[in-house]
Amino acid sequence: MPVANTEERLLALLATLEECQAFLTDRANTETARLLSLAILELRMELHKVTDSELKALCDMIASDEPVQEPPTRQLPPYLRLIK
Repeated sequence: MPVANTEERLLALLATLEECQAFLTDRANTETARLLSLAILELRMELHKVTDSELKALCDMIASDEPVQEPPTRQLPPYLRLIK
């Protein structure tokens, strides 16, 4: 299957999952909506080629109390840069 076609299908699936999540949130089914948000995150990571280590590095930066400064040895992709 061509890459472009696969990406289009994944984007369509992502849109459907986001609609389902919104529906569940509106119906106060928060636990199921949260589980679906994990699937959405995983799919977004796959689409943007984000690795688990890149996501962990971003989470660590967000969770830290120190000013956000990336060490020169650990550069994150532009779509994972923390903007304040």
